[in-house]
Amino acid sequence: MSDTEPVPAATVVLIRENTEQQELEVLLVQRNARLVFHGGHWVFPGGRLDDEDFGDAELPRLEYPAALRAAVRETREEAGIEIAEEQLIHTAHWTTPPKLPRRFCTWFFLCPLYQAVEVKVDNDEILDYRWLSPNAAIAAAESDSMVLPRPTLTTLRDLSGHATLPSLLSGLARAKIRVFPENSLYYRPKEMGCFLD
Repeated sequence: MSDTEPVPAATVVLIRENTEQQELEVLLVQRNARLVFHGGHWVFPGGRLDDEDFGDAELPRLEYPAALRAAVRETREEAGIEIAEEQLIHTAHWTTPPKLPRRFCTWFFLCPLYQAVEVKVDNDEILDYRWLSPNAAIAAAESDSMVLPRPTLTTLRDLSGHATLPSLLSGLARAKIRVFPENSLYYRPKEMGCFLD
């Protein structure tokens, strides 16, 4: 078993309605193949929490507020999209299994988009992007035309039963925050400044 401690991170599921197709679409970005962690894979925008995300005067250093800031920052850096913390809905928390050499404990946020946005990838860490329905992305993964990490695929499956934002948001309002693995030592919401659960 690895002694590697997971690094706190945040990821954002940007989701919009495609009214012509009567379905939801999520933004997936493709990581550069030369990156060590999930190189070449299609993921939601996100990344590790930086020191700046914790704020200078914030004591104790609470992970949840920092994750919100990191989610906003990473969305801007990886997709060129400006969002606000108030738009983010905490939906899940994933911790990489102990056997892997690089580990993250990642806060997952959903961000509904009601206006058109322009995506601008940096052509360094992120090389491409696609707006896809959850079902289309799942089908692409099953046909091996896209490589999706397990947390991304699980999230897409959770979203696939909804065709509109009101339906999705209503379902989320009734749902518990999903934690992988259950009872993770790295998800202690109240200690971390998250009082939603």
